[in-house]
Amino acid sequence: MKQRITVLGSTGSVGSNTLDVIARHPDRFEVFALSANTQVDLMLQQCAQFRPQFAVMAQPQAARLLAQKIEANGLEVRVLSGPDAIEKIASDAPVDTVMAAIVGAAGLAACMAAARAGKRLLLANKEALVVGGELFMQAVREGCATLLPIDSEHSAIFQSLPEDPACWDERVDKIILTASGGPFRTREPATLRNVTPEQACAHPNWVMGRKISVDSATMMNKALEVIEARYLFGLQPERLEVVIHPQSVIHSMVQYRDSSVVAQLGTPDMRVPIAYGLAWPQRVASGAQPLDFSTLADMSFESLDSRGHRERFPGLQLAWDSLRGAPGTTAVLNAANEVAVEAFLARRIRFDQIHGVNLATLAAVAPSKPHSLDDLLALDAQSRAAALQAVARLD
Repeated sequence: MKQRITVLGSTGSVGSNTLDVIARHPDRFEVFALSANTQVDLMLQQCAQFRPQFAVMAQPQAARLLAQKIEANGLEVRVLSGPDAIEKIASDAPVDTVMAAIVGAAGLAACMAAARAGKRLLLANKEALVVGGELFMQAVREGCATLLPIDSEHSAIFQSLPEDPACWDERVDKIILTASGGPFRTREPATLRNVTPEQACAHPNWVMGRKISVDSATMMNKALEVIEARYLFGLQPERLEVVIHPQSVIHSMVQYRDSSVVAQLGTPDMRVPIAYGLAWPQRVASGAQPLDFSTLADMSFESLDSRGHRERFPGLQLAWDSLRGAPGTTAVLNAANEVAVEAFLARRIRFDQIHGVNLATLAAVAPSKPHSLDDLLALDAQSRAAALQAVARLD
């Protein structure tokens, strides 16, 4: 029987790559539903190719336009709009697997719905864990959902760990996440004030959306990944480490108690972890080029304490700081960073002021432990308001 898949965020980079892998295996996978924000024409193309039962646009105006084009093209696809519709296609009974690729906290509610419904949840939306934390993991456990990480780093860790999670704490010494260092790995920290959005989005190894590209340039993306790893794999923050690996060939590593290290290698192509998540525990062709070791450049590694990296990337330390803070602190950090990055991309603040907005928001918001999705959303809204105030002071 084919695996029926909902792709949340189908017009983004991860969503498009997911559909590319699905198209390579029509005997194994079929698309049940797609969702997107505003890209009507691309969604129309995807509907024509994959013939889902549902297409959901986050914006009502975009949904109306899509519905008109769907009808004009004679496609039998039901068009819906809004967050309730996104939750519906994430939790609907016929769905086997949900690819969660909506960027930011906006994807949290749908991820929670899929988890509660016991779906096989392929998590490319790291904010579900950064914002949801233990509350999200509780929903996964109570719904008996299968949670598979899609971030290349967390997929690499998952592939490098023992199959039985019960022995992770006993056998594993630490998890080592690799980071490319982004486009400014060798840039003098004092010059970062002059960085433009275009420069920040020009990642040397990966083709990604604008928000995640900026996060990679500040290494806030790695901070969020450290938080994600804490909840995914259950190790304490002091057993999570980051090392800079500019070539992005080793995607992450696990160091065991006997000091041996298991690493996962591959070309920097998101179709590799996507194919792994779709087919797990089996493996299928991803479409990515295999590594050619005869032409592979030398692999190098840099500690965060070398070459001025801690001064260049001050936001990375906020991962460990927020994990040691009150419950909900990681949600505050995520909201602050989303607001700060949006302000930078809109040229309202400088690149080097993103960190300052994050610090100001963390200082302004004192979270209480969230007990529900509504609590998380309220904390997110409060944090965004504080971050907007911090941005306004810099305007």
